[in-house]
Amino acid sequence: MHVEEKFTYETWPAAPEKATLEAKNKFLGFWLFLGGESVLFASLFATYLALKDKVPNASMAHAKDLFEMPTTFVSTMLLLTSSLTSVYAIYQMKNFAFKKMMLWFVITALLGAGFLGLEIYEFNNYVHEFHHTFTSSAFGSAFYTLVGFHGGHVAFGLLWILSLMFRNAKRGLNLYNAPKFYVFSLYWHFIDVVWVFIFTVVYLMGMVG
Repeated sequence: MHVEEKFTYETWPAAPEKATLEAKNKFLGFWLFLGGESVLFASLFATYLALKDKVPNASMAHAKDLFEMPTTFVSTMLLLTSSLTSVYAIYQMKNFAFKKMMLWFVITALLGAGFLGLEIYEFNNYVHEFHHTFTSSAFGSAFYTLVGFHGGHVAFGLLWILSLMFRNAKRGLNLYNAPKFYVFSLYWHFIDVVWVFIFTVVYLMGMVG
């Protein structure tokens, strides 16, 4: 049942994301979802580590030949900054400041889109300049599966937050949609944490050989 009660700053609960039983059920389902996602990403990381040096011959591109710090660093800063802006959005939600919350989520989405754009540019560069494709080697398959799967999660997150903002643009905050915004922010933090591991394991370790 949707909660349609009208609130003001004075009557807005301190923890709107957990104020109803429905919201608590959303959290339970979300944590179960994250558990499965964590196992899946752990499997992809293990596969990548096992195959990262598997190329048909020495003339083909290895990780140290492909990765460039400037592009990867910029994309990492974009994604990490988007995690910070989502924190600001939730802070505004807890203070019943709907317009400010929406503004911070717009900034979050723009930063996420920038990250995704750089990743597409990066993949395109690998394919056309180094002929590093999904089928060129076991390393290529493992790399594109892991990094591309994360990129797919970023794209899904962007569709999620844009849908939330579009559907609730005229509704304002209530105890029905507040948990949805909060759960999205947790998901966004999760994909940021996964990227930190990708940046370390795939890019930094790859650059040093």
